[in-house]
Amino acid sequence: HFHSIFPPASFMSYYSAISPFHVTSCLSSSGEIVVNEVSFVRKCIGSDSSHGDLWGKLICTNFKVSFITHDALPMQRFQVANRLLGEHDVPLACVEQVVTVNDAKGKQKVLCSNQKLKFNPTELILYCKDFRIIRFRFDEAGPQSAKKVCLAIAHYSQPADPQLLFGFEYVGKQYYRVNGVDPGGGLQMPLFDRPSEWDREIKRTGAAEWRVCSINEGYVVSPSLPEYFVVPVSLADQDLKQYLCFFTAHRIPLWCWNHPNGSALVRMASISDPLQQRKLDQRICSAITKSHPQRSDVLKSDLDKNLPNIQDIQAAFVKVRQICVIEPFEESEEKWLSSMESSRWLEYVRAFLKHSAEVVYLLEGKHVSVILQEEEDRDLSCVVSSLVQLMLDPHFRSLTGFQSLVQKEWVMAGHRFLDRCNHLKKNDKEESPLFQLFLDCVWQIINQYPAAFEFTETYLTVLSDSMWIPVFSTFLFNCPHSHTHTKRQTQEDFAKSKCIPVGEEKALRFPPVWDWSQQFTPKDQALFNNPMYVGKGATCVQNGAVKSFRRTKKNYSSTLRGMPSSLRNILMDGHDSLTLTRRNSLVSRLKPDFSQIREVVESPTERFFRDWVSRPADLQGMLIPQLLPSHLALWRLYFLRWVPEASIPKGGPVTAYHKLSQLADEVEKLQSQLRQYKGATSASTTTSTPSAPPSDHSRMYFKAGSTHESSSTPEYLSSSFPFSPVGNMCRRSILGTPLSKFLNGAKIWLSTETLANEAL
Repeated sequence: HFHSIFPPASFMSYYSAISPFHVTSCLSSSGEIVVNEVSFVRKCIGSDSSHGDLWGKLICTNFKVSFITHDALPMQRFQVANRLLGEHDVPLACVEQVVTVNDAKGKQKVLCSNQKLKFNPTELILYCKDFRIIRFRFDEAGPQSAKKVCLAIAHYSQPADPQLLFGFEYVGKQYYRVNGVDPGGGLQMPLFDRPSEWDREIKRTGAAEWRVCSINEGYVVSPSLPEYFVVPVSLADQDLKQYLCFFTAHRIPLWCWNHPNGSALVRMASISDPLQQRKLDQRICSAITKSHPQRSDVLKSDLDKNLPNIQDIQAAFVKVRQICVIEPFEESEEKWLSSMESSRWLEYVRAFLKHSAEVVYLLEGKHVSVILQEEEDRDLSCVVSSLVQLMLDPHFRSLTGFQSLVQKEWVMAGHRFLDRCNHLKKNDKEESPLFQLFLDCVWQIINQYPAAFEFTETYLTVLSDSMWIPVFSTFLFNCPHSHTHTKRQTQEDFAKSKCIPVGEEKALRFPPVWDWSQQFTPKDQALFNNPMYVGKGATCVQNGAVKSFRRTKKNYSSTLRGMPSSLRNILMDGHDSLTLTRRNSLVSRLKPDFSQIREVVESPTERFFRDWVSRPADLQGMLIPQLLPSHLALWRLYFLRWVPEASIPKGGPVTAYHKLSQLADEVEKLQSQLRQYKGATSASTTTSTPSAPPSDHSRMYFKAGSTHESSSTPEYLSSSFPFSPVGNMCRRSILGTPLSKFLNGAKIWLSTETLANEAL
């Protein structure tokens, strides 16, 4: 029946064809349309009883599942206030599976798009990609209305075409460039979609022997490469055009970053023609060698051989989801930790961190350039290249720098976000949480060196959640060309339907996720700021004077020596080349008898580690993560924030964050007063002009000395802050649900046939 209701048509006719779902209204100028709704719905809060449940209206729009209630959640005084989402809203792109239940008939069914539902549902369960499980009861609701809402949610959460994602409606109403200016954006970061931004990055890193190449302008060379990228000066455009046909998908080598010592980090796809392998390798390596001041060697790392593949990573992620969300918490901590270990997720996190650290050693310690090679250079290389730069370059540990890193190494390099996020739910084999794995790796480093990063784990979590809000160009497309092509394909329709003035339709532009004003107020964005950050420009007070920490070349690179000569062959063979020990752990392990250390002949590797361990960490220099299994932890805020049993009231890292934020805010105020005092003193000797009033601007969310902020820990703080598990997850008898069966080993989601005689 749905095939006749939803014919394959244009985007606008798609919405005009949904009259059986009672399109009632347009919510706002953002292009959001109400598809269907049902009243007298109960959202389940308690796991064992209906006590505390919320009553309200369940609404399905073309963007989200929304629950409107006048009831207040108990002890719910704070939650991230997203401008695009309400307190009980779930974006349709975030819905992993829709399950309907009929208690009386003992039936349940996994709903897919364009399906029938033969029974009237008494319950709806939404399994979400951000690890939430949400239950609604229809005991008092109209049965037909409840059925239609369930069918609408299933249909709209599984669009058949990218243009049916809400972002295409949102962008026409809300966000387009006028004369090249982003309304409401004003991003102070490069998007790397023009040559000048690549030029600035070349100058910033001192890559004098590299240049911007424009042979792919208009995507005439490779659809998955950016229009502009960086290549060695010694490689002419004509040479590159001759080489490109021998690389997979015509993805010729791309420059990522330059070390101050001249070593370069490069990424490239595999050479598809074996007969040309040796010749091309020599030519590419020769050009990279010429770009190095010392003409150092070039080493190649085969990521496909040394790291887990995307299917392994997806399988590990699914197992972690089962352990953290589906299975009940075990009384035995050992059993829970054992289950977590068996998922292999942390093992894979360690593998990527370890391999990235090995590349860091080559660039920093051996002064050699490194090529990261992957079959298509669009998945594993995104993770490794980003981590290497994060470990070596403090610029990428600032908020703006980190965002430019993701934009450069993921978005512009052609990571398949549309496929890896499985937004269209077309091919589960293509789905893989590579970006989440990268963010987990970043969190591990932040957890070990918290003062080295300007941003917080809240920022990383919100960034991950933004993948499921389908309005941002960052996560909507598989490559820049796909973005441009899709945009052009729909520009004419948008210009007519959105009344965009003639001549401005070419300026249509999807917002990048980096425009955080789309989602959060400036006050809430303050949750992204780390009060402990010691970075370039971070201020301090020394001897009564306000000073700033500045990066110099001397402290940018550690004076590391003694890289083992065997590392080149070991790394190429894919063996464990280095056992990366925790800073000070090597010393701690040998503390009982230091006399034995002097008798042992140190290998170059051990001397390398001893030299690095012996010095305090330089937060504006190279950072090596501690990689023994005991040093890696589960990212609790991301994986366990919706689990009530795991939430610690007035506990967790947020308590320290609260105190440090207040302290940092107080320091900022004192610095401001010092500046005013010095300004007033200086002015008094020259003129009587009054000084400017004190500024109320602060980077911190929690303020010092505020009448609204007590020095004691607020009641609403918990280890899940700034999220709340209350009302977002209810796990009554979850072990009998379809998702549990899938996570317990099924290779595909449950059959869409009705699961009769199976109680939840």
